[in-house]
Amino acid sequence: MHFLSEVLETYIQEHSEAEPKLLQELTRETHLKVVRPRMITGHFQGRVLSILSKLINPKYILEIGTYTGYSALCLAEGLRKTGMLHTIDINPELTDMQRRYFDQSGFGEQIVQHLGDALEIIPRLEQVFDLVFIDAEKLSYDAYFEAVLQRTTSGSIILSDNVLWSGKVVTPLDPKDKVTQILLNYNRKLKEDPRVETVLLPIRDGLTLCRVR
Repeated sequence: MHFLSEVLETYIQEHSEAEPKLLQELTRETHLKVVRPRMITGHFQGRVLSILSKLINPKYILEIGTYTGYSALCLAEGLRKTGMLHTIDINPELTDMQRRYFDQSGFGEQIVQHLGDALEIIPRLEQVFDLVFIDAEKLSYDAYFEAVLQRTTSGSIILSDNVLWSGKVVTPLDPKDKVTQILLNYNRKLKEDPRVETVLLPIRDGLTLCRVR
C-alpha cells in the first residue's frame, strides 16, 4: 500500500539528500539477484536512517535483519570513527554480498556480521548500543525489543520497521492473520511502555522511534 501518491513520493525523494552511488548499485543488484527485493530499505528511508544516525553519532549500533546490507550502510554513515555496527541475519546466502558492499563502502572494518538467531546472539554481545534497528521476523518483534532493551541505556534509540504493515493495522483484521495481530499488539505496547517514549513515523511502511528513558 502506498500511503502517499506516487507523484508526492517522487517529489519527496527528489527534495531529499541524493542516494549514494554505491547504494544505487546495491539496489540494482538486489533487484536482479535476490528474492523479494521490495524488502530493501530504499533511497528515502535510507536517507532518514543515515541522518538519524548522524544526529545520534553512535559508538555502537545493533541491526536485526541485514538482508543485502542497505540499511546497515546507511546507519554506518553516522558511526563515530572508533564505532562498530553489529548486524544479524539468519540467511547464509546473503553474507558474501553484504560483505562485498560493506568493504567497498569504507565502513567494512566497522561492520561485524553475525549469522544465526538474533535471540541467541544478542545476549552474547557485550556492547551497550546507542542505536538499534529492528527489521526482521515480525512474529518475534516483541522478543527482539525485550532483548535489545537489555543492551541499551537511557537515551538509546530503538527503531522498528514495517509497523504499519501495508496499512493492515487500520483495516478489519483477518482472524488468520497472525502477523498483523502481532504488530497491533507491538504498536500498542510501545505506546504504553513506561520504559520508552515513542513516536510512530509514517515513513514508507511505518518506522517507530523509541527513546529509552
